[in-house]
Amino acid sequence: MKLRPLADRVVLKQNEAEERTSSGIFLAASAQEKPEIYQVVEVGPGGMVDGHEVGMIVKAGQSVLVGKYSGSKVKLDDEEYTIVRQSDILAVIE
Repeated sequence: MKLRPLADRVVLKQNEAEERTSSGIFLAASAQEKPEIYQVVEVGPGGMVDGHEVGMIVKAGQSVLVGKYSGSKVKLDDEEYTIVRQSDILAVIE
């Protein structure tokens, strides 16, 4: 099954938490903090949103930074995704 976002929404998949520190120490699962960096999986078509024309800037495959409590969490086929509006994306990581 595939998610196809509507309007200015973007489907994201969260990057995995680091299992080790930069000095090589392994972290317990409870100590691992999930990064707020996501991979763009699918992008909506844009269009009219709240009376304004919205063009999509992000593209599938890009890494983006999203606010900690942004979006809606969705589980599909044992995979967890987050759906956000394009305006909730803070930055594109290059």
